[in-house]
Amino acid sequence: MSTPTSLLRAFRPQVQERLYDFYEELRNADDLYWDRTLRAWVATGHAVVSKAAGDPGLSSVRYPDIEAVPEELRPLARVLSRQMLYNDAPDHPRLRALISKAFSPRAVQTLRGRIVEAVDRIITHAAPTGRMDIVADLARPLPLTIICDLLDVPQQDRAALASWSEPIAEAIGNSRLDADRNREASQSMTDMLAYFRELLIRHDAPPAPHTLRALVGAQAETTDQDLDELLANCALLLIAGHETTTHFIGNATLALLRHPHAADQLRGRPDLMPAAVEELLRYDAPVQLMLRRARRDLELAGRTIAEGQTVLLVGGAANRDPAVFPDPHLLDFERPGGRHMAFGHGPHFCLGAALARLEGAIVLEALLTRLPDLRLDGAAPQWQRSLNFRGLTRLDVAFTPPSADHDSGTQAVPATSSPYGVASVTHAGVCPVSSGPGRVAGT
Repeated sequence: MSTPTSLLRAFRPQVQERLYDFYEELRNADDLYWDRTLRAWVATGHAVVSKAAGDPGLSSVRYPDIEAVPEELRPLARVLSRQMLYNDAPDHPRLRALISKAFSPRAVQTLRGRIVEAVDRIITHAAPTGRMDIVADLARPLPLTIICDLLDVPQQDRAALASWSEPIAEAIGNSRLDADRNREASQSMTDMLAYFRELLIRHDAPPAPHTLRALVGAQAETTDQDLDELLANCALLLIAGHETTTHFIGNATLALLRHPHAADQLRGRPDLMPAAVEELLRYDAPVQLMLRRARRDLELAGRTIAEGQTVLLVGGAANRDPAVFPDPHLLDFERPGGRHMAFGHGPHFCLGAALARLEGAIVLEALLTRLPDLRLDGAAPQWQRSLNFRGLTRLDVAFTPPSADHDSGTQAVPATSSPYGVASVTHAGVCPVSSGPGRVAGT
């Protein structure tokens, strides 16, 4: 068995484009190996990733020693250490329970109308132009709109939250940033928490019913829950709630454009949409890694993991493991069995999975049914540099604009094709859409 190269090679742009071939090389060499460059164990096989993700002997605490973190990153690390994602039992289930009600399948379904309306406005505005940047015009603004609606963030404040979110997400996904960028991420988190603190305690505008602001506010008044924990987890929801869904929409759109037969199949078989969403998540997941640390010496896949050692669980590689997914590089909406790792596994399974699935389904249906001859356009798609997050920085597409006699201001679309509701909306008027990063479009 050959010694695999370092996972760090995934940072290279030429490797990002062929990322899953690179993962295959790593897995074929060894599905769990010691990466001497990263000084961490790297797991790429589905069996070892799924086992380790739920192993209580492996901790999700990212910063066990805050003082060992570079000084400029410590403010960010202290906040992350209060978030449910980076805690173990008993703190993890306690923190998760605080906000889980807002993400139950029933609660998520109440957001369907808002999602449909936001997608409709974005598509209606773009349709006459014949082109759009999927990332800036759709994939970024839509999830931000929905998570801010859920948090009850006023419209005028959303651009600021988006601008704070980006450097934080970059720091979470890249442990090798320079001091200035780490400092920017820490300052952004400080600003975001200050904003959420003011939002939760303000009395001039009562929270909208059934929003997370109302839920968290009631929780803060009726329990001795640490306000800093509540604020930290609101920040987590904002960042995770729109960064990862943004990447999923971009990745899924690119996959369909590169597999026109699959796109045609989905147009003709809208009943396949739920399965297609799962397959697209497996095929190119927005989150690639889960980080764990050994609580004690333990055995994993026949190796001894020493106490304190880091284990990087590469869910993106596990999703292409042929032992679980035959012909893994094939996009197959009728693929039998197999559980992908796009939303994690075990106690830390993604709290927002139902919301991400719903947003993805509504967006993909709209793109496939309302933008004829949808195709790639312009420069080649570019991937952001991150080991953790897999996402595009830009995705230019072109399509056939509606003819003049069909573009008279109000367009009624038959409501017969889908359970997701996009085709049942009557489109009237145009909502301005900003193509700049971090702007809210279609709201």
